[in-house]
Amino acid sequence: MRTTLNLNDDLVRQAKKRAADEDRTLTSVIEDALRRLLAEDVRHAEAPYRVPVNGGPRGVLPGIDLSDPRALRDLMDEEDIAKFLEVRAENERRATP
Repeated sequence: MRTTLNLNDDLVRQAKKRAADEDRTLTSVIEDALRRLLAEDVRHAEAPYRVPVNGGPRGVLPGIDLSDPRALRDLMDEEDIAKFLEVRAENERRATP
């Protein structure tokens, strides 16, 4: 199939160099790159990444929903704030004569 594409000049230069280095056509280099990209998208769509759950002997803490990114982000923010306050208090204790 014949088609027209507007491609970034530097990208085309790199693809042409690759084609020359590998004694291939520019078309075959672009086709291979496109096939790899599309195959990668299919793999991601077919098998979503599952986060392994290892909560130790007690399991996951009650109320923690590992499937809710917003809740996890909020929890991490709370932990960051708690750690910050702990470090600040320790630094203040050290600075006080």
